[in-house]
Amino acid sequence: MTSHFTIDNLQYANWSEKIFRQMREGGVDAVHVTIAYHEQFRETVSNIEQWNGWFECYPDLIRMAYTADDVCAAKRDGVTAILFGFQNPSPMEDDIGLIEILHRLGGRFMQLSYNNQSLLATGCYEAEDPGITRFGKQAIAEMNRVGMVIDMSHSADRSTLEAIELSARPIAITHANPHAWHPALRNKSHEVLKALTDAGGMLGFSLYPHHLKDGSDCTLESFCKAIADAAEHYGAEHLGIGSDLCQDQPDSVVEWMRNGRWSKQMDYGEGSASNAGFPPQPEWFVDNRDFGNLRAGLADAGFAANEIDGIMGDNWLRFYETSFGPATS
Repeated sequence: MTSHFTIDNLQYANWSEKIFRQMREGGVDAVHVTIAYHEQFRETVSNIEQWNGWFECYPDLIRMAYTADDVCAAKRDGVTAILFGFQNPSPMEDDIGLIEILHRLGGRFMQLSYNNQSLLATGCYEAEDPGITRFGKQAIAEMNRVGMVIDMSHSADRSTLEAIELSARPIAITHANPHAWHPALRNKSHEVLKALTDAGGMLGFSLYPHHLKDGSDCTLESFCKAIADAAEHYGAEHLGIGSDLCQDQPDSVVEWMRNGRWSKQMDYGEGSASNAGFPPQPEWFVDNRDFGNLRAGLADAGFAANEIDGIMGDNWLRFYETSFGPATS
């Protein structure tokens, strides 16, 4: 068994035995899966029930993980560890006590906002960003206490910078890229990435085509060069992969992702009215079997072997070790 880990810290696939087997074929040791976009608490519990069924049906392929040790044990046993996360604080509704309950159910990452203003923070598509709310400040403290990672992937700049400052523990941007490489609204400014990494946080590079320079035609060389540039500015130890892979999802799911219940009109987000569904993946990263291409691309970009191991998964594992348990004094 190899000592290095391959970890994808964000996927929202249309889960199936086929995808679970592809994870094993690709040597993927752990995946942070989105189990809620706009779902409230009870709906999120229903999604967890569905995952429990998959864990029961496919114990030779996937396993629930709560800690970094669980990820290591899954790797030893040749199965992929699954970590739960939420792309919106909707599962906690307006009840701060649900943060601890969600953590006990396996929630390890929660975004404070998804594109729009939430009760906690501002999303990146709002015209104004008043920052972290009063409730948001208390939610951050509670997430710090129980060991749920603050994720600002879809949040606006001021809210993100305030979350970094307010959090007593390092936070994550699980799936986004540098704005300087590709100026998508969801990609992150140098100011944000510098503050994130200076505070010990992690950036997961996204392979969602709207986040990529040249979209679906982005080359592996360009993607790995962007990672190399980020490593030069922020340190390779703060970088990983958060592919945002939405494999096998029907285009209709995009409406749920972008609209939830808040809008009757289609919110095209980073796409356009003529491309409202999922764009094609770059040919070098179509599914979980393609992680080897990323490893080879990073080598061609000049990374040392230990840096490649870190970006491909070891950095996320180290982050898990210090992030998922109760805060220590």
